[in-house]
Amino acid sequence: MVPSFVLLAAVVFYPFAYNVVLAFANMNLNKIQDWQIIGLRQFVKIFAEPTQPDFYAVFGKTVVWTLANVFFHVVIGVFLALLLNQAIRGRSMYRALLILPWAIPQYIVALTWRGMFNYEYGSINLIITKYLGLPAVEWLRSPLEAFLACILTNVWLGFPFMMVVALGVLQSIPQELYEAADIDGASWWHKLRTITLPLIRPVMIPAVTLGTIWTFNNVNIVWLVSNGGEPSDNTHILVSFVYKAAFNFYSFSYAAALSLVIFFLLLVLSMVFVRQSRATEAAY
Repeated sequence: MVPSFVLLAAVVFYPFAYNVVLAFANMNLNKIQDWQIIGLRQFVKIFAEPTQPDFYAVFGKTVVWTLANVFFHVVIGVFLALLLNQAIRGRSMYRALLILPWAIPQYIVALTWRGMFNYEYGSINLIITKYLGLPAVEWLRSPLEAFLACILTNVWLGFPFMMVVALGVLQSIPQELYEAADIDGASWWHKLRTITLPLIRPVMIPAVTLGTIWTFNNVNIVWLVSNGGEPSDNTHILVSFVYKAAFNFYSFSYAAALSLVIFFLLLVLSMVFVRQSRATEAAY
């Protein structure tokens, strides 16, 4: 166990402990001074002092970002899994094509969608103007449209994971349950509500937990698609603002304190989801 412990200490424990120390210090490369421990001042700055952008506004956008993405990931993923679980021709081909968004590196996806959202030459505005007869949308110039563009990109990127998880558990459900329901004259909706959804729920809850954590901490899409909403910072979520605070403003202690806030938010959320998943294990 010693090599594993040494590796964990090097790549997990030490960086986390150093981050905690920085959170209670005043390290800022823009100020020529030796950094020192200053207590809770960085956390007071996060919650009580006005910043640009405001912490509570960014936190609200992060909640909207996470809920919207996870909702569509689960809905689209489960819907496609239900379709692929049927005996349809070309099912293997459809499955391979639908997994592609998940297989492509995120930065390539982000830059590709950024090009598609281009106001003058992007394919999305071409469809809107040529085929729908509507005016072109300034996707990356307006705060609301830029934030919506990030959500659309991440929805396309994230639904295959939920689809794969749902499809795996759907294929493990005994067919005898559906046969007995057919004999009783159950409708498709009744079988979905009383057999399918209760049996996939114990597996989907941990998947939703992972999806929530990944989405909450997904800096690539927001940063690469909208560049954080430059210059007005209107599309920042918490993790992208941590990145900007550290590597644009060089305020490492403020970024470390904010990252600890994110850590504890996700820790509480994960504990709630884990407790819920244990409570539903009896569904099997």
